Amino acid sequence: MRGLTTVTLALAGLAAHALAHTAPPSLPQRRKSLGFGPLLPHARFETPPLAAAGFAPVSSTDPFHVARDFLSQYVDPAVGRAYTIRSDSYTDRTTGVTHIYARQLIGGIEVADGHINLNIKDGRILSFGDSNPQLDMDPRRALLAFMASALPQSHPDFEDVLGNPEAYVDGIHMTPETHFVGEHASVGMVLANVPGTVGDVKTRITWVQVPRDGGGVQLELVHRFEVEMEHNWYEATVSAALPHRVISVVDWASDSPMPIPGQGMLLYQSKGTFAPIPPKGKVPTVEPATYFVFPWGTNDPEEATTRREKEAGARRQLGDAHASPVGWHTLPNEHDPSIGEDEVRQFWRATNTTWGNNVFAHENWDGRYSWMSNRRPEGMKAGKSVTDASVLFAFPYNPLPMDNDDAEMTQAKEYIDATVTQLFYTSNMAHDLFYRYGFTEEAGNFQQYNFGRGGEQDDAVIANAQDGSGFNNANFMTPPDGQNGRCRMYLWNTASPYRDGDMEAGIVIHELTHGLSTRLTGGPLNSGCLGWGEAGGMGEGWGDFIATVIRSMEEYSDYPMGAWASNRDTGIRNYPYSLTNEVNPSTYETLDKPGYWGVHAIGEVWAEMLWVVLQRLINKHGFSDTLFPPVPDATGRIPEDNDFYRPQAYDANGNPLPLVPKHGNTLFLQLVIQGMKLQPCSPSFFDARTAILQADEILTGGENSCEIWTGFAERGLGADAEVVGQTPWGGGVRTNGYNVHRNCLADKDPELDPKPGNPDEDCGPFGLCWPWKDKNGRYKLPKVPGWPWANYY
Repeated sequence: MRGLTTVTLALAGLAAHALAHTAPPSLPQRRKSLGFGPLLPHARFETPPLAAAGFAPVSSTDPFHVARDFLSQYVDPAVGRAYTIRSDSYTDRTTGVTHIYARQLIGGIEVADGHINLNIKDGRILSFGDSNPQLDMDPRRALLAFMASALPQSHPDFEDVLGNPEAYVDGIHMTPETHFVGEHASVGMVLANVPGTVGDVKTRITWVQVPRDGGGVQLELVHRFEVEMEHNWYEATVSAALPHRVISVVDWASDSPMPIPGQGMLLYQSKGTFAPIPPKGKVPTVEPATYFVFPWGTNDPEEATTRREKEAGARRQLGDAHASPVGWHTLPNEHDPSIGEDEVRQFWRATNTTWGNNVFAHENWDGRYSWMSNRRPEGMKAGKSVTDASVLFAFPYNPLPMDNDDAEMTQAKEYIDATVTQLFYTSNMAHDLFYRYGFTEEAGNFQQYNFGRGGEQDDAVIANAQDGSGFNNANFMTPPDGQNGRCRMYLWNTASPYRDGDMEAGIVIHELTHGLSTRLTGGPLNSGCLGWGEAGGMGEGWGDFIATVIRSMEEYSDYPMGAWASNRDTGIRNYPYSLTNEVNPSTYETLDKPGYWGVHAIGEVWAEMLWVVLQRLINKHGFSDTLFPPVPDATGRIPEDNDFYRPQAYDANGNPLPLVPKHGNTLFLQLVIQGMKLQPCSPSFFDARTAILQADEILTGGENSCEIWTGFAERGLGADAEVVGQTPWGGGVRTNGYNVHRNCLADKDPELDPKPGNPDEDCGPFGLCWPWKDKNGRYKLPKVPGWPWANYY
């Protein structure tokens, strides 16, 4: 992520400098990452459940009673199978849907990928997902077998771990630790002094399902590891028996790499806070802090120049008192990692720096694992006391072209206070926005303190600005709920002056969306559901889509991803997101093309599909200038005279139904996020599409189903789309489907449903065409004299 126009920050106004010259792009620095696992042919997502298959209805309306009754019939204890309901199950306050997450047990040992999720409302199971069909073992050799694959070749221990792992066994120290899954406890191990790691490795014995060559699956006993390295955070399963085969790997770190081949900021107020220390337990009254930043909705410094006149004097809703009740700079002492136990004197602690309940933001020039003592900007208190004045975060940002790389780096560091402030601001705004759409404490969001609202605590986002471990990239690490997420932003040396990824909001929001989608898919305590293939690709696509929704305006426009930082018109993807097939020809079959096996390429196809569906709903319901709902009053009720939601509706018993956003962009953002909660672990494109449709059924009674079907069908994911021979990493032969659901045929308007041109005749951004297919749908290479390889790739 790199590229730039120079920017001047001044409280009095905005000024821009033209780009003086462009530095030649450097080769991207790639972070080694592993991600693979078995494809389970029996995994499914049903909506509604198969009532005719023996799942008797129940009379109880308690969702947990409904779930237990269903599971008692569904899981067969006679063959040694049981289940445990996970502690991260919860009822969504927005929709009233209870999301139950269960895991299969065999002989008292959990099956790591034996996931069951049920979506229940009013005593009825709306849908369920299913991937299902104390031991004393030394995990050290299995772990070293994994580390031989995980270590980069540049690591000093790489050759020895690969060639002589026995030399490391005795140096790895093991300590027993108890793991809890729901009410079920199992004993695992904590392994210390593991080469290539930056912390202790957690491990336990579990089962995984492994496909047989002749069909079906078999259970294999494995060690499950959580391995945190400098640039990766792995969840891996390795067979307990020799030769310690690596069964699956998920990297909780997700990248936004650079592909291979000025105006100033306005003064805005937000709900960041600097407050006195109140009595224990009392939520403090907070004064808003003021941030001199690019405003929410402005993607980058270059976009700020084009929006200046349109937005002069405009006011944006910044921050949210419901999502962040004590603002952005206040947190309890006992949940502040910088405070020792002996130092705690009061319940609340307020800061005047980029350190709060949702985000810890700072520089990380050394690119190291440590972060507690890194530099952070300090706000200036304008008044005489903390109680009568807000704190101002206003720092200069006016980079100019430099003559060499050393001078570029020196200049970038001079503006670190401005970039850390921008990163802190954007990250908190995203936290508050995601919260209002359902990414709450009980759903697994990132907060040090959860205000008694459920979920695991002590997991605010650790946000590194100008991370020194690389260039032209960004990444986010998403461990399970209760462990800090890590966001790393980098400088981009694609232009002079260098462009700072912290200043491109779309890149920051893309990374933070990894935390959202990972914790909502499969439940907050499972970070392994979006690791590879179509599921991993959609993890990238949701980030692009939500970042684009946030920057989009009522007047339609195409949008690239990462164009400013990368200094490239099309950004870091193959195409801008567009309704025009000539601009973006992506369809479902595009996933079969050469170069589309990686998660980022898969993701941009998914994001394009969502972008097309979004426009359908905007055409139907209009556009809202703000994505933030109004803040509830003290009783939790939304003011009736708002232009965000439809009027409150009630069921037959007089109970209020979930509020429905009235505009197309806010409604579809709600459906996409609710769909993440409904879909199963390791979803396919079909699963995610079905979950969005079901989210609309739950929220609106399905009134938008035909628009949703039509939008997906325009990009080949219609009712007749199919894939044959699908593989775990996203392979298979796909066939576009342009038909909508049969219930929509009477409403279909052919003029609104143009079929795209043949995507196989598109040459892409690098001038490489593969229009040749055989009768079975496989791509073949053109017959060019002198080419030595076979026709089929």
